[in-house]
Amino acid sequence: MTHANTRPLVAVDWGTTSLRAALLQAGQVVAERESAQGILAVPAGGFPQVLQALCSDWLALPQALCLISGMAGSAQGWALAPYCPCPAGFADIAQHLHWLEPDRMALVPGLSCEHAHAPDVMRGEEVQIMGALALSGRNSARMVLPGTHSKWAQVHNGQVTSFQTFMTGEVFAALRHHTILARTLPEATMATELDTTAFTQAVAQSLQAGNLLHQVFGTRTLSLMHRASPQALLSHLSGLLIGEELRAQAFEKDEEIFIVGSPALQQRYQLALAVCQVQSRCWGAQATWHGLQAIASSLT
Repeated sequence: MTHANTRPLVAVDWGTTSLRAALLQAGQVVAERESAQGILAVPAGGFPQVLQALCSDWLALPQALCLISGMAGSAQGWALAPYCPCPAGFADIAQHLHWLEPDRMALVPGLSCEHAHAPDVMRGEEVQIMGALALSGRNSARMVLPGTHSKWAQVHNGQVTSFQTFMTGEVFAALRHHTILARTLPEATMATELDTTAFTQAVAQSLQAGNLLHQVFGTRTLSLMHRASPQALLSHLSGLLIGEELRAQAFEKDEEIFIVGSPALQQRYQLALAVCQVQSRCWGAQATWHGLQAIASSLT
């Protein structure tokens, strides 16, 4: 196999609702492209055609290597790439790649870990974790990857040793759109900026020993008694849920948490961690590309 560092890398992040790709040469991102054709928009057997339509010129480069992360490796995607069990690092993920075309195109497997009550899994976040490590130059860190299903991961000596998933984003959406709270919160189509005061106050409230199911109902009563605007209520609800997520974490003195996610979610988690008096550092979308490059570099 040709050494991965000398090959052009077509890095693909294929999620449920979106498709992103980048071309890396000599380890550097030289171009990026995106499409709305997430796996749910791809007809059966249509994955090769969709990928070719987006980046056929990159794939035609001599010795190009293509690594595809995210939901394309799920049972609903291109093909099932079985999870790689934790602890797992760059080399372990590379060894578990599911090759679609030998030495040319592969699906990244995702990770699994065991808890006493049930197993846990991730797909796509493992690449972001590896990218944040590569960008930071560190081999140990604690990370949060906020989103529909937020992930908290512990990395030690370059290996993800364990992680936990929290359905924070999905519960927020369900409460906002499908409960009585929807009648007092802003419409989904309205531009909604974060009310940082309402958000941080709700985080602090949630970090106390109260019950989330009770506190969430307060989002309705604050509206009924005209004590908060709809905009503030939305930020309040977000703060309650993110605060509940943080309440499950035991932070060490002087610990720095890596945050890997969209700018909007990075802002919320930085504010929430500051309420906990915890330092944080953010890594954005580039973490995915550098993670795929790091995995490619582990191939021998």
